[in-house]
Amino acid sequence: MPADYNGRWEMVKNENFEDVMKALDIDFATRKIAVHLHQTKVIVQNGDKFETKTLSTFRNYEVNFTVGEEFEEYTKGLDNRTVKSLVTWDGDKLVCVQKGEKENRGWKQWIEGDLLHLEITALDKVCHQVFKKKV
Repeated sequence: MPADYNGRWEMVKNENFEDVMKALDIDFATRKIAVHLHQTKVIVQNGDKFETKTLSTFRNYEVNFTVGEEFEEYTKGLDNRTVKSLVTWDGDKLVCVQKGEKENRGWKQWIEGDLLHLEITALDKVCHQVFKKKV
């Protein structure tokens, strides 16, 4: 049985996000705003189907996917590119590979206790974000 990602998750840690944004060619002003944002993730999971929202005072981002099915994703509000994304299970960890203009792009997401970990990769840069489950 896969992990249960359902819930509202509040950001408590955001390491190296600016370096990942630089690797994605995100402009200076957007990077400076984004690194100071407090993000909230809202995840609705039904088996392998996910509805995810990332909320902040600056921008909101929504992506829905089914594990194991490739989909076209427009990274609106981040680097505004279209990528082919494929999310798979690696044990209880969600792993997403994004194919497009940038190499080695994607993310991994897993739960430890009441914490949701998100590792975002672009080129040779890695960001680690941590979210605490809101009760």
